[in-house]
Amino acid sequence: MRSSRFARMLPALLILELMAGCAVHRIAIKEQFGYAKREQLVDKVQDARDGQMAAKRQFESALKEFLAVTSVSGEQLRELEARYDKLNEEYERSESRAKTVHDRIRSVQQVGDALFREWKEELNEYTNQSLRRSSEEQLESTRRQYARLIDVMKAAEARMTPVLAAFKDQVLFLKHNLNARAIASLQQNVEQIQNDVTRLVREMEASIAEANAFIEQMQAAK
Repeated sequence: MRSSRFARMLPALLILELMAGCAVHRIAIKEQFGYAKREQLVDKVQDARDGQMAAKRQFESALKEFLAVTSVSGEQLRELEARYDKLNEEYERSESRAKTVHDRIRSVQQVGDALFREWKEELNEYTNQSLRRSSEEQLESTRRQYARLIDVMKAAEARMTPVLAAFKDQVLFLKHNLNARAIASLQQNVEQIQNDVTRLVREMEASIAEANAFIEQMQAAK
């Protein structure tokens, strides 16, 4: 959980973030106000994890709506336009969630790169070689877990692209073919889309678990 001290600092930090010209400057300015890179990284990982959790729920919701549309038949066809509007809304929300995940992973990488660069440079400042070796071992261990985290996050992020593309195709097709024949055509793709979303959800859950493990490690090392 983020400390109340940083919560109180948040308004000032937000103003500084708007004023700073690039990620490196934003990170440095926050550090000058007592918001250490380590804490910034943990918070960014938490944000990315939360973004993936929200995206996972949204993709599951979009799939549910797609399945509802493909099950429409008979007299329900008159309601199809409303169903289309709902499906399109779900697609747009999914697209927005995917962008949020992308942006938050990028923020994690910006802070992570700054933290590990500084950590490595400061190893040369040690005079006690035993402490230097201990710090270097901790650096390598943390960097390995961080690399796993980024790999898993990026894999889950990449999985969103084809799923979004598949949803968009179905939405566009339905938009111009609001009739029984269109529904029959969509039904042919149900199994593939279900499988795609299932794989996506599985990879996002793995990414969320990896983020939780990384956060626990960083907090335990304080």
